[in-house]
Amino acid sequence: MTAERPRPVLPSVVLETERLRLRAFIEDDIDDVYAACNDPGLQAWLPLPRPGCPYTRADAEQWCREIAPGIRTGGEGQQWAVTTAQDGRLVGAVGLMRVLWPAMNSEIGYWAAPWARGLGHTAEAVVAVSRWALDRGFQRLEIKAATGNTGSRRVAEKAGFTLEGVERSAMPLHEGRTDLAVYGLVPADLYGGRAARG
Repeated sequence: MTAERPRPVLPSVVLETERLRLRAFIEDDIDDVYAACNDPGLQAWLPLPRPGCPYTRADAEQWCREIAPGIRTGGEGQQWAVTTAQDGRLVGAVGLMRVLWPAMNSEIGYWAAPWARGLGHTAEAVVAVSRWALDRGFQRLEIKAATGNTGSRRVAEKAGFTLEGVERSAMPLHEGRTDLAVYGLVPADLYGGRAARG
């Protein structure tokens, strides 16, 4: 029996856009993560922390201190706190999840804090992460959004992802299950026949 190879680990990087700074989660984010993840609008579409359980401050602490950094160090992807460049306030989260290293595929997940919705921050952050990932050699990125979650689906479309189909009854929510609209982005969508920048 051969030993399993360790998964690659993505570098800890800060991404900057015109309005945003994407960085690792830190201790100072705990209160904002706790407040955002208790928003009914967010909980309607994301089973945080798991279906039927309330989201506690301890969950926010664990996310910022252990889970988010552990996703990167465990080779499973990377999570960024989305903050405003102007004042550093947390406005959401975006991350590469469920990385399939042999295929160089990953899913992008995200959420927006209720105090920052409707400003285009999430789409801007998704564009930054998806460009960074494709430039690092990823060959396929996916976004999966509940079919009824029009805000999340709009983010995928604004970020240049193409609707490819629907996975039926694919995700549990706090109440019932939902179908997921699947969006994809591949290097050819950005670069045509040219190779991605390395």
